[in-house]
Amino acid sequence: MGRIISVHEYALAQGVTGERFESAVLRAREQGLLYLAGLSDHRFLRGIRGASRGSYGALWVYESKESWERLWGPADSPIDKSEYPVQWRIWEDEVLSPLLADDPDRIRFSAYEEF
Repeated sequence: MGRIISVHEYALAQGVTGERFESAVLRAREQGLLYLAGLSDHRFLRGIRGASRGSYGALWVYESKESWERLWGPADSPIDKSEYPVQWRIWEDEVLSPLLADDPDRIRFSAYEEF
């Protein structure tokens, strides 16, 4: 099976600057919050053209569907937030939540299986 690639789109809350968001992401990285078992890579993105110009996003690359499911549960039966890895709950609740227009668990995202 191929890797799983998840694309997250972040809508910043009113009054939150891109610089503040980028700084928070860098701090989260330094704190090790973005390193999970089975997550082989992650990239943060700033839209420069098209529909997402000026917006932010992230690309999360998981080693396999099995590793993705160990973290988040099967696509048709995701785990409850209380079961998320501790560092991911900190990432969502303490880092993202104050910066986003909506709850981090309600962002627009898509997960793709590589073929």
